[in-house]
Amino acid sequence: MTRHDTAAAHDRTVPGTTAHPGQRSRRRVFWASASVLALALWSSGAPSVLYPMYADLWGLTPAVITAVFATYQLAIIIVLPLFGGLSDQLGRRRVMIIGLTLIAGSAVLFALAPNVGFLFAGRVLQGAGTGLAMGAATASLVENNVSANPRFASTLATISTATGLTLALVLSGVFARFLPMPMFWSYIVLLGLTIFSVIALALSPDDRPAHAPRWRPQPLRLVPGVRPTFAIATLSVALAYCVGAIMLSLGAHMVRQFTQTEDAMVTGLLLGCSSAAIGLTALFLSRLPVQAAVVIGALLSVGSLTLMVLAAASGSIKLFFAWSLVGGIAYSFAFSGGLGVMNRTAPDEHRGAILSLLYLVAYFLQGAVAIGVGLLATTKSLSTAVTASALFLGCLCVVVLVLLMIARRTHKAFPRPADCP
Repeated sequence: MTRHDTAAAHDRTVPGTTAHPGQRSRRRVFWASASVLALALWSSGAPSVLYPMYADLWGLTPAVITAVFATYQLAIIIVLPLFGGLSDQLGRRRVMIIGLTLIAGSAVLFALAPNVGFLFAGRVLQGAGTGLAMGAATASLVENNVSANPRFASTLATISTATGLTLALVLSGVFARFLPMPMFWSYIVLLGLTIFSVIALALSPDDRPAHAPRWRPQPLRLVPGVRPTFAIATLSVALAYCVGAIMLSLGAHMVRQFTQTEDAMVTGLLLGCSSAAIGLTALFLSRLPVQAAVVIGALLSVGSLTLMVLAAASGSIKLFFAWSLVGGIAYSFAFSGGLGVMNRTAPDEHRGAILSLLYLVAYFLQGAVAIGVGLLATTKSLSTAVTASALFLGCLCVVVLVLLMIARRTHKAFPRPADCP
C-alpha cells in the first residue's frame, strides 16, 4: 500500500459521525503544510519592498540587488538535486521542520544585517529552507487532502503562497512607513510564525514510510510516462515565477523611479495587490480544467507584460496597479494550472522528487531572468530591462501554448494517475 493509499484509507468516515483521531491528525498536518508554503513565500518576499532602502543605505546598484534576489534561487538549485527526494524517504514532516529552521535562521540574519553580505547569507538560508520545504509541503497537501476535490490541494498551495507573499509585502511597507527600524520588524514577525509552525509540525504524527530505504543523495529524474506533462507543467509554473521575479526584485525600484514616489507603504500595497490577486483568483480555480488554467495563464501573462511596459513608459500609478492586478491573476492561473497538471500525473512514490525537479527548473529560470534584468538595468537602463524582459517572457508564453497544443494532438498529455507507472 502506498503512502497515498494509506492516507485515503484513514480519510474514510461514515457520514454523520465524528471524525476519528487519524482524520483529525491529517487535517492538522494539512493546514500545517499550508502554513509552511505561506512562510516560504513570506521569507522570499520580505526584502522586496525594502530593496530600495538597502540600495540607499549601502549604495547598491540594480545588478547587486537582483544578485541578492537570485541568490535565493541559486541556493534552491543546489539543494533540490541533492535533497529534492528527501521527503519521500524521511517523511514530509521531518523535511518541513528542517526547511523552516533554515528560514528562521534567515530571518535573524536579515533582521540584524549590518551590510550586504548578511543579505546574501540570508538569501542562501531562505533558498535552502524553501528548497527543502516546498516540495515536501506540496506533496503533504496532496496526500492529506481534506476535500473530496483532488484539485483542492493545488489550489490551496496557490492560496497559501499568495497569502504569505501578500503579508510580507504589505507588512514590510507598513512597518517601513510607521515604525522605527523599518528593516527589522517584518523578519521578527516571520521568525515568530516560523517557530509556531515548527512546534505544530513537531507535535504531529510521524509520517516516515515504513519500508523506506536508508537515505542517500539521489539525482532527480523523471519516471516514464510523465515527461510531456512535466514540460508543460514546469514551463507554466516557471512563467509565473519569472513574471514574479521582475516584480519582487525590481518592482519597488520601478515604482520609485517611474512614478517618483518614495513611500514604502504605497509600494508595498501596489506589490501586495499582485499577490492578493493570486490568492483570490485561486479560490475560483478548483473546478477549472488544468489545461484551461494553463492556457488562460499564458494569455493573461502576455496582457500583464504589456501593462508592465506601458506603466514603465507612462509612470502612471494606475497602470502599475493594473499590472499588479492582472499579473497576479495570470500568476494564479499559470501556477495553479501547472501544479495541477503535475499533481494529476505524478506517481505517489515519486511525487516529492518530481515536484522538486519542477521547482528546480522553475527557480533556475526565475533566477536567470532576475539576474539578466538587473544587469540590463545597470548597464543600459531600467526601461530597456523592462522591455527586454517583456519580450522574452512573451516568447515563453508562446512556447507553453505550442507545447500544450502538440501534447493534446498527440494524446500524450494529461493521463490519469492510473496510467502512470
